[in-house]
Amino acid sequence: MEKFTVVFADLTGSTGVFESLGNAKATQAITRLTQWIGEVCKSHRGHVVKYLGDGVLILFKESKNAVEAATELQQVHHNRIQKWPEPLKMRIQIGMARGEVVEHDADCYGDAVNVASRLSDLSGPDQILASDTVIQQLPDNSLVRSRCIGEIPIRGRTESCLVHRIEWQSEVLSEVFTMPASLMPSLRRPSEVKPAFIVLSWLDINISFSSTQLPVFLGRDTSAQFVVQDPRVSRKHAQITWRDGKFYLEDISSYGTWVRFTDSSVTMALRRQECVLSHDGEIALGASFEDFTVPTVLFNLSIALVSSL
Repeated sequence: MEKFTVVFADLTGSTGVFESLGNAKATQAITRLTQWIGEVCKSHRGHVVKYLGDGVLILFKESKNAVEAATELQQVHHNRIQKWPEPLKMRIQIGMARGEVVEHDADCYGDAVNVASRLSDLSGPDQILASDTVIQQLPDNSLVRSRCIGEIPIRGRTESCLVHRIEWQSEVLSEVFTMPASLMPSLRRPSEVKPAFIVLSWLDINISFSSTQLPVFLGRDTSAQFVVQDPRVSRKHAQITWRDGKFYLEDISSYGTWVRFTDSSVTMALRRQECVLSHDGEIALGASFEDFTVPTVLFNLSIALVSSL
């Protein structure tokens, strides 16, 4: 089987556009945008597999072309929506992965397709997330800037995926630039992780949990170990568990959970999914961080790393 770089490019905010414009005009606007996404990718030697309502699935033979196309999409679209009314702004979120792909009956299949789709869901507006296999296939002289944000579990997949954020904004300076994976020992070397505790904070509530007390639930119900009284929060909204030396956050809610870390601008949207809490950060329950009224739980980790080397 031939290897490809798989790209999922999705529009966010389409629901608000339907409410503002009505079905006919909203469908026309979304179709124009997805067709434009397809044309940009074609200009970078991409092959459009199919259009998915408010998204596009594209295959590239080379990661370099895929990253260049994704970067152009974000840069051009970001600039042109600045003057659009807020209810009509649809942003682009992109996920990409590389691997063997089988094309059949106007569709494609393979592990890379599943990973790219998942990363698109996690990327959030204005973001590009790429698997480590994409970054490794870039040429040594590539000017692409990326930052490794760690390993993310992929549902239905035994192994986690090492993920990078592509930094397409010209004004942003990356802390970790694109480099071969062999040059990133801190993420490749095994270590024994010994947790101390995780501290959750919301308003004037501060509670510390050790790994021996997990799992714990966050939710509106008084039976939850960490109670957040807000109508957008489900009775049992999310749970934090401890597995293989790591803290995991799993969404089990009706409206979703959003996570971002203090050392990154990437926001991960969880819908009945989980992610590793690898650094300190914050959790939005029931709505995204774009809603300034959303109940936001801060979390701080105390984890001692003891190298096994």
